[in-house]
Parts: sequence; structure tokens; C-alpha cells
Amino acid sequence: MHVSELETPSVLINLDIMERNIRRMQDHCNALGLAFRPHTKTHKIPDIAKMQLEAGAIGIACQKVSEAEVFAQAGINDIQIPYNVVGVKKTQRLVDLALYNHMTVSADHTMVVAGLADAAKTEDMALRVLVDLATAEQRTGASPYELVELAKRIEKEVHLHFAGVLVYPSDPSARPALLETLDLLNTAGIGVDVVSGGGFGAARFADQMPELTELRVGTYVFGDYGSVVKEWCTLADCAMTIAATVVTTDRVILDSGSKTLTSDRIQDGHGYIVEYPEARIYKLSEEHGHCDFSACAERPVIGEQVHIIPVHTCVVTNMHNQIYGIRDGEIEVEWPVAARGLVW
Repeated sequence: MHVSELETPSVLINLDIMERNIRRMQDHCNALGLAFRPHTKTHKIPDIAKMQLEAGAIGIACQKVSEAEVFAQAGINDIQIPYNVVGVKKTQRLVDLALYNHMTVSADHTMVVAGLADAAKTEDMALRVLVDLATAEQRTGASPYELVELAKRIEKEVHLHFAGVLVYPSDPSARPALLETLDLLNTAGIGVDVVSGGGFGAARFADQMPELTELRVGTYVFGDYGSVVKEWCTLADCAMTIAATVVTTDRVILDSGSKTLTSDRIQDGHGYIVEYPEARIYKLSEEHGHCDFSACAERPVIGEQVHIIPVHTCVVTNMHNQIYGIRDGEIEVEWPVAARGLVW
């Protein structure tokens, strides 16, 4: 089936570009002696994760327990969840996974550690825990001193194992805190199995972070316009486009609104229209993409298909039931987005 026969909006993946992206990131990590752990929240598709593993990845990262369950059921058994898992139901599902899979989770607070310990005790097992180091991102994370105290607490728990340090993003600005943390851990006599870094942009500077032992990156596999603007990749590296149709030309409206592209925005638009680089998607309704073509030499006509590189690829995947792998204009594979909507 030719790609032009698909109904729009549809999410298309250029397989040649995606495969090149997978090889390039794996080669980058291999050259630096880093283990690579792709983050599957970008694609949420086990078949793509298996392609990444076949290329040389040691395992995967999932952001939530529900995502990890999907990939474990697909036969992938080395999974890291770089996120605080909180609550009796979630922690019990986590340890259920850890009974039959190599699971690692992160924590940044004593209450999180206590919950993990209680859950692991019910199965009489030792759960691997990384402690999350705070960075300028100001998401989760503990200070160097707090991290070491948490590591001591984990080491005292019979049913937990301190597996090392998690840092996101692992760019050079985080290195002073990381060095301080590792020095404090060494002084305390606490061993570190893993120093896990992450971030698409941070991957470019991994050679400046020699303390890292592994890297987690998700967006690289598809690329997106946000990453292009930040100069993390180029337009030629963007494997994902959304096929959309012009439904009116008085204002130029596309059939792809916030339910397709999501509300993510960068600079002054919601995506890059491949066929009309000077055009701007300046506003989104739920089902309408509002476009400004005033800077373009030509305007599209009703019924014309265009292709949009989204601002943020990860959230686009999560909005669609399936995406299509395309090669030379033909649909080679249709992937159900198996972990779509799994955010708990």
C-alpha cells in the first residue's frame, strides 16, 4: 500500500532514517565505552525496542510501571524505571516484575525508599535501586549529601540493593555535583555499580562525563523539530512526520490539531511543514491546525497532503493507536502503539 492511500492524519516513520538513528547512537556509545539503554517512552513499541537491542543496547528504560509491564510481556527483561514509584499497588506490581526480570528503579526520598523496601519484603527479594541526583532541571533528585544518606539507608535494607547514581540530564553542568557525590560515596565505603546518565542533548557531551557507565536516550530514534531547533539533530534526522490534509484554504486549516500534534510549541509554531518550510502552524484547536502561509510563494489547495515534523515526538506517539513504517513511499509495517496511554 502506498503511503498516499492512508487516511489523515497519520503518523509516519521513515524506516531508513530511524534505522540510521539507531545505528548512530549505538556507535556513539560504543566509541565512548558506554552501555546504551534506549528510553522506550518515545516509541512505546516493543518491536522497535527489539531493534534497538539487536543493535547492541543492554536493556531499556521505561518511565512508568505500566509501560514496563508491556515490554516485559514482550520478552524484554532488562528494564530500568528512572522514576519514583510510589504507592502500594504500584510498588507491588514493580516487585512482581522484578521476580522474573532484571529490574532497576530510582528514588530520591526516604519515603520512596521505605515503600520500595516494604514491597520487596513481601516477595523476600532484593530490588535494585538507583538514587536520583538533583540537576538544574529541577525535577526529581537529591543533593549529593542527601543522595549518600539515601544510599546508606538502602544498604541497610535487607530487601534493597544500592545500584548507583541516576542523573538527568547528564550534561557537563551536572558533573561537579556528580563528582562530589561519587567522592562522598567512596568516603562512606559504598560501592557504585552504575552511573546512569540521560538526555538526547546530553548525549552530545557524554565524552565530557567520563564517570558515566550508561546512557539513556529516547527522542533520538525518531527526532523532532524541538531537537532540531536546539541543534541536537537536523531535519534529515527526523524520521517521524504526520501526514495531514488541507481542509480549507481561506485560512489554511489542516486536519491535525492538538489531538494529533499535541499542544507542544517551540519558537512560534507547533511543527515544521516539510513541503512549505516558511509556513507556520501558529495555533491548534482539537481537530484543526491553523496555519500562516503568508511567507510562502505558493499556497496549498484543498485536499493537498502535507507532512509535519512535530515539536515533540514522544507525546505524539502516545496520542495514536498505530504508526506506520514507510520505505520508498510504501507502508512496510504497521505498529500498534502497545504502551499508549500507560502513564501509571
